[in-house]
Amino acid sequence: MTKRIYTRKGDQGETDLLSGERVGKDDPRVEAYGTVDELIAVLGLAKTYVPERISGHIHSIQELLFLVAAELAIGGQEKTATNELGSKLRKVAPDDVSSLERVADELSDELPLLSSFVIPGGQTGAAFLHQARTVCRRAERRVLTLSRHYPINQEILRYLDRLSDLLFVMARHMNLESGDGEHLISRNGVKKQVKKPR
Repeated sequence: MTKRIYTRKGDQGETDLLSGERVGKDDPRVEAYGTVDELIAVLGLAKTYVPERISGHIHSIQELLFLVAAELAIGGQEKTATNELGSKLRKVAPDDVSSLERVADELSDELPLLSSFVIPGGQTGAAFLHQARTVCRRAERRVLTLSRHYPINQEILRYLDRLSDLLFVMARHMNLESGDGEHLISRNGVKKQVKKPR
């Protein structure tokens, strides 16, 4: 086995799916799992700036997103080998979506109600969580585009939708629990909101 990181196989703008199928690097499937990969990386960055309570959740999310990327990278061909590979893969399920909802509800219960848009920023961890949220929304769009071409596990779309909501809640939680509040913007202008003592 070589230690080289490069293979030169992608010099013509193509790459291998996990099923062995060669596709263009701009193929909708590559765009989908590539954006999920980007999301995993941004979450890794955010994870280094957040409290342990949130970082533990993020790590579990990253682990599942690797499986999401693998599922998206299997390929759309109806081959026996592809089907066997897909059948062995742990897929996103409704329980995974419910798990995100439980965490979001738990954190939301500790926050004041929101009636305006939040300006991203504040603590470093919160800012990176907001960035991860936007990458997550883009991943959701890429997977939706992919679903127009190939059948996909619909739970992936539900998972990414809930994940972006959770990341938003996490960012708010960080700024209100550990930071100096959040800045809200509406047609009436900008105001600062801090968490009131219990």
